[in-house]
Amino acid sequence: MSLQLSALILSAALSVPTQLQASAAEDFAEKVAAMGRVGYAASPRYSPDGTEIAFVTTLSGKPQLWRMPASGGYPRPVTALADPVSGIDWAPDGQSLVYAVSAGGGYSTQIYMTDRHGLHKRRVTSATDANNFAGAFAADGRYHYGSNIRDSASMDTWIYDPAKGESALAIQRDGLGGIADLVGDQALVTKLVTRGNTNLWIHDLKTGNRTLLTEHEGPASVSGKFGADTRTVYLTHNLERDNTVFARIRLDADGAVGERQTLAECEGVELDAFLISEARDRALLIWNVAGRSELELIELDDGKRTVLPAPPSARVADGEFAPDGQSLALMVSGAAAPWDLWRLDLATNRYQQLSFSPHAGVDFSKMIRPTLREFVAHDGLKLSGWLYLPESFQAPGPVVLSFHGGPEGQERPSFRSDYQALLANGIAVFAPNIRGSYGFGKAFLQLDNHEKRFDANRDIGAAADFLIEAKIGAAGHLGIMGGSYGGYATMVGVTDFPDTFAAGANLFGIVNFETFFAESTPWMGAISVGEYGDPKTQADLLRRLSPIHKLDRVKAAVLVMHGANDTNVPVVEAEQVVDTLKRQGLDVTYVLFADEGHGWRQEPNRIRSTVEIAQFFRRHLMGEVPSSQ
Repeated sequence: MSLQLSALILSAALSVPTQLQASAAEDFAEKVAAMGRVGYAASPRYSPDGTEIAFVTTLSGKPQLWRMPASGGYPRPVTALADPVSGIDWAPDGQSLVYAVSAGGGYSTQIYMTDRHGLHKRRVTSATDANNFAGAFAADGRYHYGSNIRDSASMDTWIYDPAKGESALAIQRDGLGGIADLVGDQALVTKLVTRGNTNLWIHDLKTGNRTLLTEHEGPASVSGKFGADTRTVYLTHNLERDNTVFARIRLDADGAVGERQTLAECEGVELDAFLISEARDRALLIWNVAGRSELELIELDDGKRTVLPAPPSARVADGEFAPDGQSLALMVSGAAAPWDLWRLDLATNRYQQLSFSPHAGVDFSKMIRPTLREFVAHDGLKLSGWLYLPESFQAPGPVVLSFHGGPEGQERPSFRSDYQALLANGIAVFAPNIRGSYGFGKAFLQLDNHEKRFDANRDIGAAADFLIEAKIGAAGHLGIMGGSYGGYATMVGVTDFPDTFAAGANLFGIVNFETFFAESTPWMGAISVGEYGDPKTQADLLRRLSPIHKLDRVKAAVLVMHGANDTNVPVVEAEQVVDTLKRQGLDVTYVLFADEGHGWRQEPNRIRSTVEIAQFFRRHLMGEVPSSQ
């Protein structure tokens, strides 16, 4: 054999592993990217004649306004904009639609009205950088929305008159709130006292007179809609009780507020929301049962309650009655199903899928569904979380703890591309609901306010301890991640428990409450005082709660991702972490999305985020794992 031929054979033999490795890497990247590309459909809104449904979907790669036949069928785009769309509604004439556009993904939102084909549009809001929040149409065609154009720390209510093409200030307020319902001159108004504490008023737009419906002491959550007339209000509330219920308040002919009448309650269960029919004669109740949704129909005249069939997947987040009240369009998702629209026929109790969010390259029949696991905090408080285990998982193994935002959010079983990407690569996910989470009663929700946040931070360590003690997670192979407040929890994890976590992914999280309050949009800072503390009077507490002052403890590799246009948690929060860890010579990766705000809505960014998270934890958690023996 010639030396030349031997060299060629040796070269070919040595190249085989390299080629296989490259192929495996490409396969990994392709599968993870497919997870990040999974789309969604949301916010179904019936046309007034009931023939069409407008909705928001990512069919074009970013959230845009589309419409389809109400019975299902081929969807057609109404908008095709560079920026994401949200906050849609039909005008009562059935010929016009309204939508909000978030420039660069941030909160400098503008609201537009267009015809149903998207051919002619006009601006509802002023051409400024104010924070505007989409509202809804009244039956007479007026459109109400919120804006902080007058005062950056407050959210006034404005009303747009399409006939005049003009908006006018309707309700001026200090703080946040908005119109929940509008009939004639009577506006049902919510007012946010602070996070976790709201009130409900009837505001006469002609006289300015206000009637408080929900007088209370301490925190309470309320929301409502008018009934058949403006002297009847249906509401969900937890006034003088721990869990939310469905109730009714009636005013007498003189406007005096009567007793609240509870119409539906479930012991130990929260009422997430209710939808009321156009005729105001029936309502859909959406119950939050350990994170899953259960549906019930209630007739408002006699209180008859009917349990409805379980939704096609675990969660129902939004929906609307058809104009005839005989069916519902619902937004449904589960851990193994993307957000899609379904129609529930109330005569037959049958569900029909209306939208089919694209998921090329992703087999949802192989997606992992979680189980609910309980554990105990340092002080004996019972906590729970959703555990996702990969197929053929060898326990103890690598696990990522994921913390929700809010902090008043709730971890629930709906589709997460990052979870499924991790699971596909052999990494388990545990998503706890630590104290301060929604869904477990008012008292539980308040357990992380101010000084109590140190207890919530200890819950992070308790969740990790549970995984080790249950021999699910392997010591040295735990990761932690989260977005928004979950990003704060991530930075608490890698600073308060530096020997516990090998890697942490902080997505647009708070790290320094001093800069958060100074740089965040003023209304966000104003409503956060009751949750975190007052920077004017509790500066020491906020400093002690801020991970930025403990970054010298970090041992974990850290991934930081942020949107450049984020005004809720300004990008300075990310920059502080990255700059400090780099100076310390630690392993830190920084991804800044130039066209995003608080979270990712552009498809390329969703894909990159999913890929970065999967690669990051695979790199740092998939080393040799000790045997369970």
